[in-house]
Amino acid sequence: MKHWPVQDAKARFSELLRASLSEGPQMVTLRGQEAAVLVPAEEWRRLQQASKPTLKDVLLGDGPRDLDIPERRGFKLRPVDLDD
Repeated sequence: MKHWPVQDAKARFSELLRASLSEGPQMVTLRGQEAAVLVPAEEWRRLQQASKPTLKDVLLGDGPRDLDIPERRGFKLRPVDLDD
């Protein structure tokens, strides 16, 4: 993976983009530290899908089943007549 100082990445963005598409991910550095990676859009989509387990994967998996279920807002109980 080629490293691009941020100044070069800004000045030669078209070249950085072409390198990403033809050679693969390109690292951008800021003050010598790795800061960001430019990857082709198709690879980004693949990585995003791979990191999201499906509900089926979570329920059938061996790991803990910590589900982030948001609270319901505005939920109001209504009276029910049970005498009928």
